[in-house]
Parts: sequence; C-alpha cells; structure tokens
Amino acid sequence: MIASRWINLTCLLTLALLTGCLGEPSDQVSGENVQNSVMPESEVAADTIMKVENCGEEEGISFLCGVINGEDILRLGDSNWLLVSGMDGSLTGSDIRGKIHLVNAEEKTVDILFPGSAPVFAHDTARFAECPGPIDTNAFSAHGLALKASTKGPDIYHLYMTSHGAREAIEVFEVEAFLKPTITWVGCIPMPESSWTNSVAILEDGGFVATQFFNPFEHTIENVLAGEITGHVFEWHPGQPVTMIPGTELSGGNGIVVSEDERWIFAASFGAGEVVRFERNADSVSRQAVTLDVLPDNIRWSPRGTLLAAGNNRGSDCGQPPCAVGWGVVEIAPENLTASTLASIGPDSSMHDASSALLVNGEIWVGTYSGDRLAILHTNYEK
Repeated sequence: MIASRWINLTCLLTLALLTGCLGEPSDQVSGENVQNSVMPESEVAADTIMKVENCGEEEGISFLCGVINGEDILRLGDSNWLLVSGMDGSLTGSDIRGKIHLVNAEEKTVDILFPGSAPVFAHDTARFAECPGPIDTNAFSAHGLALKASTKGPDIYHLYMTSHGAREAIEVFEVEAFLKPTITWVGCIPMPESSWTNSVAILEDGGFVATQFFNPFEHTIENVLAGEITGHVFEWHPGQPVTMIPGTELSGGNGIVVSEDERWIFAASFGAGEVVRFERNADSVSRQAVTLDVLPDNIRWSPRGTLLAAGNNRGSDCGQPPCAVGWGVVEIAPENLTASTLASIGPDSSMHDASSALLVNGEIWVGTYSGDRLAILHTNYEK
C-alpha cells in the first residue's frame, strides 16, 4: 500500500509546480522509554552535493551554492545558524536524497546536518507510541520546517518537519545549537495516507497545525493550478488523533504560521495565489484572504511582526521544474492583510521556483524546491 502510494505520487509530482510527531515537549527523556541508536556509517549512502564552481551574482542578489532543493529556511534563535530542508528529486526527476542542511549565514558555508554519516535516533516510545520507528534516511524528502525553543536551555530546540518518502509523517527532532548544532531524531506522528502534507506550525502544548497540499489519490497539480479546493488545515494535540479543521479548505494548502496567542492561523493557498487568515474560536473558523502577485509557498514572520512569502510569479505556465518564470518576495501586514512587493525577480535569474523567504541580519534569504542554491537579497529592509 505504502509502496504503491509513493509510486503514484512520484508520477503525479514530477510535473508539479510547487513552489514534526511530537507529544507535549518534554525536556527530560526517560531512559526505559527511549530507544537510542546511531546508524553505522557503512549503512548510510554518501550524500550527493552538486559542486558549482562559479556561483555568480546578479544585481542585488548573491547566491550560496551547494544547497540542494532547499525548500524551507529557519533560523536557530538569534544565531547565524540556519536550518534548510532539502527535498528529494521526485519533483525534478533526479536521484537526490532528502536531507536537512546546516548553513552559517555569516560565513556563507553549508553542511549536511541530517542524516550525514552517522544519524542519531532516540525514539521516545512513551511520547510517540504511534510512531513505527526511525525515519528511513534512504527514502525521505525534507519539506516544511517549524522550530520551538525548549525550556531545557537557550540553545535547545524542538524541530518539526513534514516528510514524504517511505511514509507520510510529521517527523520530530531535538536540535542542540551550542557551538555547532547537532540533531537527534526523537519521534513522529504518521499523517493520513490521503494527504501530501506541506507545512507545519507548532502549538504551545506541543501539538501542531499543518497544511494539506492535495490528496494524491484524488487530485493532480492541474486541480491545484485551476484553483480548486484540494486540501485544508490539520490539527493535532498530544494524545489525540490528527483531525481536519472545518472551514479551512484551501487550493494547494502550503505555508502556515500561527500568531503568538494562537488565535490566528495564516496559510498559503498556492492554487489561488492567496494568503488566508483563519480566526480560531470554539464555535467556528472565520476566513479572510489577500491575493498576491506570486503563488505563495512558505510563510515566515519578520522581526517587525509582518509576514514574508515567496513564490513564482502568477500568470505564467510551468511544466516540470525548474520553472523559469520569475519569482518574488511579498510582505503582508497580518492585522489587515495588505501586501507589498519587496522583490520581483525576472525569468533570467539563475535561481527559479522560490519557496521561502527569511530575513537574516538585514538580508532576505530565499529558498527553492528546485535548484542547487539559495538566493541572498541585499535590500534596505528596515526592522
């Protein structure tokens, strides 16, 4: 069942234009409920990193090459360390394997954080009883990321990741960011097989909300690009099943964040070219939306409390990635959903398929689900 699902999904997504499993966070890991293991180096296939000798620059843009299909970007606190998800090659027809990159934003260097040569697993079977076991490092695709600081210390984080491949799940890791970050896989929550889960945001109790891009058994990318409803927002809390939030239907549900008080959910509707704001209350969910000039992928908070979204320009046909249609970065005011363009990049750029925008040290870092680099926009953005 799982094997056939992913064969079908790979076929569906090859022509696509697309741009973690935690109970209540625990800062103590009980010995008898945790299964620790390190995969021997001999059992881990070598990572394939494209070597680009001349990364080049464009007007107002520099690039960091060697980050493969870097779909989403997050910053570890106020440090210079960035986590960048790496999707596998199912969208582009390559044999690239999924991974999590570690980028130093100051030194402009990149390493592989996970799986690397010796991935570490510490399955907390008490908190993640429904998780069948460690992630298959030879068959996964790292997609949307979410971080939450741990109370263990200022340099400890819970990392959630939407993941595809051998299974559809929210995978959960613990990241220790003291000096150079290290990562340990700690558990997962399986997601419905009828979902291709895109992005995830962490809730205060250790639960999450996550978007469904589409049901791979019922939809194709054509349904999404036609603006049809193909997904919604999932919600999960420790000890409860994963459920759909009624009233959150979306066309190609993509990036997602929540307000600090968790009253508001902001989600990208890729197929409609919108960012949608949902207000949560006990009785129903209200909805407002803003239409953008791009097909929004991931959404990230900026230091001044606005939202940044990146995506390919609207109104351009695109078949199999990479899609040379140009892309942009948009800023959205969460209180009234007004939008302004921060960057508009033409189709001649050496990077395509923009999927995430994150402000770091006065620069806007932009990821892509289909390429060998990250873009760094040098702007006059004010905090």
